[in-house]
Amino acid sequence: MQIQDVFAAYSDEMRQIEIHLDRYITSDVKLIPEVAHHLIDSGGKRFRPLLQLISSRLCGYSGEHRFPLAASIEFIHTASLLHDDVIDEAVIRRGKTSANNVWGNAASVLVGDFLYSKAFKLLSEIGDIKIVQLMSKMTNIMSEGEVFQLMKCGDTNLTEAEYLSIVEKKTAVLISAACESGAVLGGASPTQIEALEQYGYKIGMAFQITDDTLDYMAKEEDFGKSIGKDLEEGKMTLPLIYTLAKCTETERDKTRKTIEKKAFSPDTIRDIFTLIQKSGGIDYSLNRAQQFIGEAKDGLKVFADSPGKDHLLAVAEYILSRKT
Repeated sequence: MQIQDVFAAYSDEMRQIEIHLDRYITSDVKLIPEVAHHLIDSGGKRFRPLLQLISSRLCGYSGEHRFPLAASIEFIHTASLLHDDVIDEAVIRRGKTSANNVWGNAASVLVGDFLYSKAFKLLSEIGDIKIVQLMSKMTNIMSEGEVFQLMKCGDTNLTEAEYLSIVEKKTAVLISAACESGAVLGGASPTQIEALEQYGYKIGMAFQITDDTLDYMAKEEDFGKSIGKDLEEGKMTLPLIYTLAKCTETERDKTRKTIEKKAFSPDTIRDIFTLIQKSGGIDYSLNRAQQFIGEAKDGLKVFADSPGKDHLLAVAEYILSRKT
């Protein structure tokens, strides 16, 4: 089963989510929907809302609360991207000019704040305190991750454990919450809720590790961010962390000096890419992602065979087969 087949199985619900997103992005302050739509309408796959829909269906829920919940998840994700682009001084997001480059940093931050607050307004209207508590905890952890990554920016001594902590806080907890919240809506058993929470966490870890590895592999026209951008922003990701641990002392010193001095040029970036390839940093990172995916799939054994379970297995496989 391909990821397109999964989206097709939820096409009616996904259309409803688009309707709800459009309905909720309203304000008398015209700049708010302008900035919000710029990113929300820029080609995101709605991966997190899809996972919430699958988890809800798997746990027997097909009610209307799926749509405001999905919208709140997408708003939280979008708000985090708006804030990220300001911090990173990004120029491109999803292949188009980033919002901070169109309207400025202040507008991006404030519209991000609007989307966060709108998300929690929607959650409060659903009226399930367990979901509100889950999402509150998740956004708090995401904020911690953002600050921790800021503290570690440009730190060439970043460890793999610290990197994985950043991935967990910035990416995996939101994907985990998308899956877990669907189970909560469906009144699933504690065992099933935990299984979906862990599934989301594991595929979230794999998703970000794969994303970071693609930064050292993809052609720019194939991927929605500038190649080598993480490196230029001082972000130490797993392929580079592994490489610095495995390469020679001379190679390590040269690479660290380049990163610390931000002495980037086409030649220095190419040298680092070559070193990562030679040291096995890409293979190691993709293998770590594969381990997380294997654990995610194993955790679904608590569910009986069903289309919903097949859909989650297909999503897990898709993460490892994304375009390089």
